[in-house]
Amino acid sequence: MSPKILVIRLSSLGDVVLTGPVYKSLKAHWPGCRVTVLVKPQFAAALKGHPGVDEVVPFTGIMDALRLIKARGFTHLLDLHGNLRSFVIRTMARVPNTATYRKHALGRRLFVALRVSSPGLQLHTVDRYHEALATWGVPRAASVLSSADYGAAGATRGAKKILVMQSAFLGDSLLTLPLLRRLKEILPGGTVTVLTLAGTAAIFRGTPWVDSVMIDDKRGAHGGLTGPWRVAEELRARAFDLAVIPHRSLRSALIAKLAGIPRRIGFDSSAGSFLLTDAVPFSWLMHDLERNLSLALPLGAGAAPSAGESRYVAPPKMTPKLAGLLSAAGDGAVLAGVHPGSAWATKRWLPERFAELCVRLKADGLTPVLVGGPDDKALGARIAEDCGALDLVGRTDLEELKALMGRLSLFVTNDSGPMHLAAAAGVPVVAIFGATTRELGFFPYGPGHRVVEAPLACRPCGLHGARVCPEGHFLCMRLLTVDRVHEACRDILKAEVAAAGIQEPRSGS
Repeated sequence: MSPKILVIRLSSLGDVVLTGPVYKSLKAHWPGCRVTVLVKPQFAAALKGHPGVDEVVPFTGIMDALRLIKARGFTHLLDLHGNLRSFVIRTMARVPNTATYRKHALGRRLFVALRVSSPGLQLHTVDRYHEALATWGVPRAASVLSSADYGAAGATRGAKKILVMQSAFLGDSLLTLPLLRRLKEILPGGTVTVLTLAGTAAIFRGTPWVDSVMIDDKRGAHGGLTGPWRVAEELRARAFDLAVIPHRSLRSALIAKLAGIPRRIGFDSSAGSFLLTDAVPFSWLMHDLERNLSLALPLGAGAAPSAGESRYVAPPKMTPKLAGLLSAAGDGAVLAGVHPGSAWATKRWLPERFAELCVRLKADGLTPVLVGGPDDKALGARIAEDCGALDLVGRTDLEELKALMGRLSLFVTNDSGPMHLAAAAGVPVVAIFGATTRELGFFPYGPGHRVVEAPLACRPCGLHGARVCPEGHFLCMRLLTVDRVHEACRDILKAEVAAAGIQEPRSGS
């Protein structure tokens, strides 16, 4: 009989987000298990759609939780909260198998009060969660979220004439190159043609993975209502037997269908997904390079992200409302999320420095997007007025914030819940730490992130920060200059380019 597991985590957004890898470990160990998670109602959306979670139940009280447990007949209870309330629930529930998260609370308090360190403080909270699973003999699975987690797979089918349709912008085109290389690897002897815009044709010409380039002249010969039919006629003459379509427009899918291409692979979020033969799950929470590689899954190729990366939040789809908000940034904009708020004043970097950072990011070619909750609206408006950033503070719900992460190339933030959401989404994070420190276990999880902080003896001044600086000087934030944070942003962006492993293609005609 497969286990029926209840997981309890009744804390903040960041704590809930960080439970994500636990569900992958449970499913890897017990593939047929059913996982139910009990969380506060306002944070239920953080786990919505996670491939390792079968059900999210909002917590409405201890008695309601006990009635749920009695009715469902859970075989296992995993307490990742570890406080008096969760102790009462697990004690009264009498579930046969229980495991409990050790918060290392005493060690954390000793560190805050006396700066006494301990081995438990060297662990990230995700690692501490997995300590509880060891009670059941559950080994740790890779945290990374990939298309394979959504069941996308297939067998290789031979194709000799392959069309790749990418009529988006320069950055999108560059991130299509690894897909072209993958297609050449898995379909030896096949010829690859790319249909693209005139302005991006040089990206594809001269690369070893492209045999020919066709131009989609959307503003000229192929424009207007009849344009797709004219492009389709040209493609039909080439007799392609496979179309791979990273571009998620109705127009691209329609052209492939009108051209009579028998097999058409694209994303399930495409406006023309109903015209595809193979619709691959689209995740906002993968790097665009990896999303493109996932289009090779139906052909039998591997497309999982590299080992050691830490993406584990399930992908929501972009809502029309969010798409409308982002339209002000313009098509093809490279977005940098900026989160200036926090529930604790001593965890907030200075607003004028956030504004100056946004000015510098704009000079670097990025579009800063301010995010935050309703309580931070005045703060966001002040910063936006000073720097011209796109202000979405208080204008997105949690589900929309998750979707927004898939559009970001960088996230600059105070120590906060959205920091963990960004890291779980695979967005490179620059985290600004003032009152809190790494030893409390809540720094951005995964490789490649940066924490900017000042080495002061008074840090940390509390487990969660404080309303005012106990020392009266607030040096933990005042010592963090715009130069330091900006340098961390630039370092991350350079590292991302290098990690993508994309060399500038040779130009040609």
